[in-house]
Amino acid sequence: MKPLLKTAALAVLLSTTSVLAEIKGEALDYSSNGVTLKGYIAYDDAITDKRPGVLVVHEWWGHNEYARKRARMLAEMGYTALAVDMYGEGKVAEHPKDAKAFMMKVLNNMDSAKARFLAAKDTLEKHASVDAEKIAAIGYCFGGGVVLGMARSGMDLDGVASFHGSLGTKTPAKKGAVNTKIRVFTGQLDPMIPAEQVKLFEEEMKAADVDYSVVVYPNAKHSFTNPDADKFGEQFSMPLAYDAEADKDSWSQLKTFLADIFK
Repeated sequence: MKPLLKTAALAVLLSTTSVLAEIKGEALDYSSNGVTLKGYIAYDDAITDKRPGVLVVHEWWGHNEYARKRARMLAEMGYTALAVDMYGEGKVAEHPKDAKAFMMKVLNNMDSAKARFLAAKDTLEKHASVDAEKIAAIGYCFGGGVVLGMARSGMDLDGVASFHGSLGTKTPAKKGAVNTKIRVFTGQLDPMIPAEQVKLFEEEMKAADVDYSVVVYPNAKHSFTNPDADKFGEQFSMPLAYDAEADKDSWSQLKTFLADIFK
């Protein structure tokens, strides 16, 4: 009977643990300049101490399930993550024409974009689970360009990471103005982020004396972290492709990066 008792006890323990350690994912509205922004916050409710917070900025499609998935993955790592809404009202594009229109509306008004990002940052910092002194941001595609832009502006962030995000800018980083650590993951076969753009970015970072690194994946195309990239690429005849190895490696490197900046 002893083995059976041990098995039963273990089953009860595992059952109890699974109830206690649950990733909570909740819709969270906030606002900027009168516009409702529809975010999504994820955290492990079994952790009682305050923990670092991470902002997740979506691809040009908008705040969709992919952004929320990344927020939950960060919550599984012990962080509180807020998938932000940069477009407002939770707008999501289903066609590249709409995605480009949404994106350009934000990029053509960087004061508004910065205000929306700051509203998300303030919302995350005020969450009961978050240590407001430890905040980072990650972004994908359009979102990668956004988080790099916030870092360039001198925003108070411990670190930012860009995944297949635009590296070009009209407002390059100034020496001594950027205290944020920067990590970039890009694909060598990504025509949207050509080698010349990568080169110019690195020159900019070096001139501004920024703590940065760039990882270039030789076989990766644009949107290499998104499993739906192949579908979108085929549907809209775009140079998009998922790369499982690059996705796995870049996420692993992100884990190390976040652990380092939040020591």
